[in-house]
Amino acid sequence: MSGAPGRAAPAGPGAAAPPLPAGFGVVMDPGTKQLDQETLFGGAPARVLRLSAAGRAALAELQAGPVRSAAAGRLGRKLTDAGLAHPRPPDLATRPDMTVLIPVRDRALLLNRCLTALAGSYPVVVVDDGSADPAAIAGVAAAHGVTLIRRPASGGPGAARNTGLASVTTELVAFVDSDCLPGPGGIERLAAHLADPAVAAAAPRMVAVPGGGSWAARYTTASCGLDLGATEARVVPGTRVAYVPTAALVVRRAVLCWPGGTAPRNPPAFHPVAATPRNPADGPFDPALRFGEDVDLVWRLNDAGWRIRYDPAVQVAHHEPGTWPALLARRFRYGTSAAPLAARHPGQVPPLVLYPWPALTVAGLAGALPGVAALGFAGSVLAMRRALHRAGLPARGTIPAMWDASRQTWLGTGRYACQFGMPVLAAAIVAPGRGGRARRWARRAAAASLLLGPPLTAWSAHRRAGPGAGPPETPALGPVRYVLGRLADDVAYGAGVWAGALRARSAAPVRPVIAWHPLRGDVARQG
Repeated sequence: MSGAPGRAAPAGPGAAAPPLPAGFGVVMDPGTKQLDQETLFGGAPARVLRLSAAGRAALAELQAGPVRSAAAGRLGRKLTDAGLAHPRPPDLATRPDMTVLIPVRDRALLLNRCLTALAGSYPVVVVDDGSADPAAIAGVAAAHGVTLIRRPASGGPGAARNTGLASVTTELVAFVDSDCLPGPGGIERLAAHLADPAVAAAAPRMVAVPGGGSWAARYTTASCGLDLGATEARVVPGTRVAYVPTAALVVRRAVLCWPGGTAPRNPPAFHPVAATPRNPADGPFDPALRFGEDVDLVWRLNDAGWRIRYDPAVQVAHHEPGTWPALLARRFRYGTSAAPLAARHPGQVPPLVLYPWPALTVAGLAGALPGVAALGFAGSVLAMRRALHRAGLPARGTIPAMWDASRQTWLGTGRYACQFGMPVLAAAIVAPGRGGRARRWARRAAAASLLLGPPLTAWSAHRRAGPGAGPPETPALGPVRYVLGRLADDVAYGAGVWAGALRARSAAPVRPVIAWHPLRGDVARQG
């Protein structure tokens, strides 16, 4: 193990990944439970892993230190792929061979701050995507001594990155948006993940640059739209970290383009470039996507068999809008990407995933039908007990787990209703329908809790996380302003999704899906 980023490995959808390299450590995910000496439970989605005698020895090796044996490497790969554990790469022994690529359009001041934060640590390519004042961008680039490429017309950030990639020859490329402020050492920590030859990219946690005392600025500081949370993960659609943005992302260049920037006519089937859309010679980013092009790229890399890591220990500050019109307009634009992403990746953009029994519980509560709610909860408990019995797991703790599942379903349904049906939800509060007075008030209270529950829960979690969870000097934001801001945020995003769905004439971005199997039935055996 040299400590340098590993050579890209064949990683087709059906190919087995190589073992976790020697020198890598692992830490168990907080949600993983070791039920006995040979049984692990957890991951995303939830699953059971049974260990043979050899597997138990490999687990003991991983718990004692880094990978030393092939068996520990194979188990480490299985654990980190399943979300049961997370990798800990060793420190890099050499400086990464890396270029920073920054797309920019009309942000000369922010570009200057970004380049100052980078402090000349790596070669930088700035792509001016048709700025109205190209001289200002050229002046900043010249002051920092970086390479500047000028596009005569704006094609969006994806097209700008494609243009810049054609001039990059280093092993790694770090995408950094011009409105970001990378911290010292963060790029190197992300690059260390790529010492694993199965990893194509690694992303940091995005937090907001503290932005003054206005209500909108305080809200974005407390609730950055690009913040994916404090829990590390393998990035996989449908899991708790389903995507990462390329506002800051370290990527293995070989998975993005071929030497010289052109693709051969018949690329090997195992290479991820085969999964790029339309004409691979256009570049890895789909130029037809003005928003969501980064999600599309990450999902295509995942589909091609590559691993993408989310490492929230690295934080990159991101300039967020400081006024409500700018903030809500950005959220609307983000929402418009859902429809084209749903067309390119069917089934990977559901706005809400419902499990049948918890959904029935929530429907009963929302409709003030206690009998239906009780039936749904009893059914969820019995169904989970049956699934655990089939998997050979103890059924203790089933009732609290199903209570939490119903609670999460309630919160998810509430946010979905706010994003995509705010008029209906408001009408349910104002005019709860027929029936006795008690039932009408029960329905009104249920609708109000659907509306207020998700933002209040998010505000409470933000307050419990404390000042260390986000950027320093985070200004305080009380519950009333936070809740109102979160509701406006959700409505703006939902309006963008509706606009994109209507434009595409597709219900996929707004249609909930039913997940019939809350627990994976396959019981894997290691060793």
